[in-house]
Amino acid sequence: MEHCEEALSRQRRFFESGVTLSAGFRLAALKRLADAMKEYETRLLTALREDLGKSSFEAYATELGVVYEEIRELRAHLKNWMRPKPVRGPLTQFPCVCSVRPEPLGVVLILSPWNYPVQLTLAPLAAALAAGNCAVVKPSRYAAKTAVVLEDMLRSAFPSGLVTVFQGGAAVNQELLALKFDHIFFTGSPAVGRVVMEAAAKHLTPVTLELGGKSPCIVDETADIALAARRIAWGKLLNAGQTCVAPDYVLIHETMLHSFAREFAGAVRRMYGEEPIQNPEYGKIINEKHMERLKLLLQRGTPITGGTFSDRSRKIAPTLLTGVSWDSPVMQEEIFGPILPLIPYRSFSQALAEIRKRPKPLALYLFTHDPDHERRALREVSFGGGCVNDVVVHLTNPHMPFGGVGESGMGAYHGKAGFLTFSHQKSILKKSTAVDLPVRYPPYAGKLPIVRLLMR
Repeated sequence: MEHCEEALSRQRRFFESGVTLSAGFRLAALKRLADAMKEYETRLLTALREDLGKSSFEAYATELGVVYEEIRELRAHLKNWMRPKPVRGPLTQFPCVCSVRPEPLGVVLILSPWNYPVQLTLAPLAAALAAGNCAVVKPSRYAAKTAVVLEDMLRSAFPSGLVTVFQGGAAVNQELLALKFDHIFFTGSPAVGRVVMEAAAKHLTPVTLELGGKSPCIVDETADIALAARRIAWGKLLNAGQTCVAPDYVLIHETMLHSFAREFAGAVRRMYGEEPIQNPEYGKIINEKHMERLKLLLQRGTPITGGTFSDRSRKIAPTLLTGVSWDSPVMQEEIFGPILPLIPYRSFSQALAEIRKRPKPLALYLFTHDPDHERRALREVSFGGGCVNDVVVHLTNPHMPFGGVGESGMGAYHGKAGFLTFSHQKSILKKSTAVDLPVRYPPYAGKLPIVRLLMR
């Protein structure tokens, strides 16, 4: 506990020096982060391959490239976002000038996951630095090789008073969560999110929880089935399905099920060959524990494609499951692997009703050419974010906030949303001393009509 407390005290002293308040300091910190990533790019790509089996293309496109874009967006707009924003004042306070001024929160804790260990560590860190905070970063121990490179990179780029990295498992998490931070940013499972929120409540620390859940994908009878299958296969198989916004299951019109399965199998062959688990560009499961969990789920339905696996390489072939009901074990938890249940439906209303019965998902995807289906899905279902006629790619846009709702999370980041997440919006009313309206002071006899007029 002592070394965590010492680090937190050091960061508080650094923050209280006021050096992080200027735009110049924040812009320089963002540039240092981008420069450090470029310097360590080869090591990061190698570590991602060793931890998760990611190809260099996938690792760059889904991890480093996303962070580079995030940093560019933050640097391009930071000065504007930092400026005080004038707002109208009420007539009762005339004459006055009102403004909202963003200020940094202080020292923040970033707890990142193993599935996208670069993106989901450095994107929130970039937002925290842009907002003028100091940050304690705790990468996941499961992506151990990447965590080591991240620590080396951040230590080389920043003084420990600005950015400190801690390694370790649950014990270190508990030590950090016992301390009072000014904000906690957590990405991970809903179960651990509850632990984080409980610990934060003891200090009244605000939290951002980026969680997950079972993100549905609806394919209706008007969809371009070949395109839908190709895009769903691509999004599902990124990182071997270990993506918080991956399509978790497909609700498909009953007339389209067999053609979808055929097209999905063809798309997999074209992307990864006849034996995907032999393809070096196809990712692996993070560890044996998750491998065993996924192997059990394979037995809880009927595989119509895939179903094979290799314990030696920790790879599971892309698998479509049929014979799955809403009560099946595979529908009771987020799958987080390359297994995709197919559930047929007869009416679009039925499909939407089944989704609404369940916790609000982090993402929803709809493949359709029916404008009414699109309107209804977007209006009637609550979810964090999503796509129409595509999957996953909404989170790559730094101009849109990314986050969950309900059990899939709270708070958002990316671009301006990230800057706001790590800032406090300070409201200021500056009153003129030249005029002092007597109506606000007692005695109040006879003044109520005046107040009614001013505040109607």
